[in-house]
Amino acid sequence: MMAAARAVGDILLGFDFGTRRIGVALGSRRLAGARALAALEYQDGPDWDAIAQLIEDWQPTALVVGLPLTLEGRPQPVTRAAQTFMRELERRFGLPVHGADERMSSLEAQSQLRTQRASGLRRRRVRDADVDSTAAKLILEHWLSEHP
Repeated sequence: MMAAARAVGDILLGFDFGTRRIGVALGSRRLAGARALAALEYQDGPDWDAIAQLIEDWQPTALVVGLPLTLEGRPQPVTRAAQTFMRELERRFGLPVHGADERMSSLEAQSQLRTQRASGLRRRRVRDADVDSTAAKLILEHWLSEHP
């Protein structure tokens, strides 16, 4: 499915920024869909080598980063770190970087994963890394739905 979209050049990578892990998802504007890829450890900063490898492997045309906001839509302490991450992505890789509202994405990701586990669609237990990459998928899907 993604291979066909890759030829069109509309692949995007989505990020759920966190100070423990950064969830990563792969999406396609043409298909308006996304899938969870990985969660990268955040140790003294983002794993820039792993991010560079993902960008090299998938050749995205743009990046989408979830902006952590309060329920009222206001910045919170981690918002500034996410914005710094966005600027550094743009500087390092020269790709357009878009911010996306990520409110409730982690809770929705947890809910989806637990439902899959309870229904038998998912056999292994839900790990924090699974939640982060699924949250990145949800952030990217939301952004894609608003930017067809």
